[in-house]
Amino acid sequence: MRSALYVGEVMHHRLRPKPHRFVYRTFSMLLDLDELPKLDRRLRLFAHNRAGLLSFHDRDHGAADGSGPRVWAEAALDRAGLADASARIELLCFPRILGHAFNPLTLYFCRRADDSLGAVIYAVRNTFGERHAYLIAVERDEAARGLIRQSCAKTFYVSPFVPMRAGYRFRLKPPGGAFALAIQESDDEGELLIATHTARRVPLSDGSLARTLAAHPLMALKVIGGIHWEALRLWLKGAPLQSRPVPPPADVSVPDPLPLNPVARTAASD
Repeated sequence: MRSALYVGEVMHHRLRPKPHRFVYRTFSMLLDLDELPKLDRRLRLFAHNRAGLLSFHDRDHGAADGSGPRVWAEAALDRAGLADASARIELLCFPRILGHAFNPLTLYFCRRADDSLGAVIYAVRNTFGERHAYLIAVERDEAARGLIRQSCAKTFYVSPFVPMRAGYRFRLKPPGGAFALAIQESDDEGELLIATHTARRVPLSDGSLARTLAAHPLMALKVIGGIHWEALRLWLKGAPLQSRPVPPPADVSVPDPLPLNPVARTAASD
């Protein structure tokens, strides 16, 4: 079974205009999208497109119309000229817990027929109900090294405290025995924010699901509650609010990379 749990933590460190840092313990599910029917039959504590203690619903992802995230990802890859990267697609996300979940960032790992990583889709969701995804190709030599460096300009409004004129630099170790992602957000004046997600792989079973859920019983509420709580703390510190623009017309963009620049200081190590 390729699907698994990833247990770890998320860290955000805002550098300016008001310094702010927090760390939350989390767990995610790495789901091979072709394995979903089998997982639904095999696991008592996991459900696909139905009610369950932990569940995954197609309408939460991709086009958000129930058509399925694989169909959506395949179409996006085809439009980008990366159809060869749709042989196998894995999705890393927070599952629904008792019907509730919020995923600020969902990662799609899109693989070629030889199982090499061909593209990563960074699917972003904000608290205003809007979604956008950045689809970025992975070069074969970089995929072979197992440490992916990518970048793009910001085109989608996320935080009310970060300006739109900014860019992202990603440093990614795809899921294996461990997973690590570092995101550096910068504007014309330099670094604004560093975010990391680090986790270790746990085999997927009813036992591991039960133990992980017992250790993180309120994670679904903690994610959305934490977003609003940290926003309140920033506002009380006097961080200026940024106006929210109209979201991009397309649900997926294929951005050009940013000019070369050092990645986040807290990035995953080689």
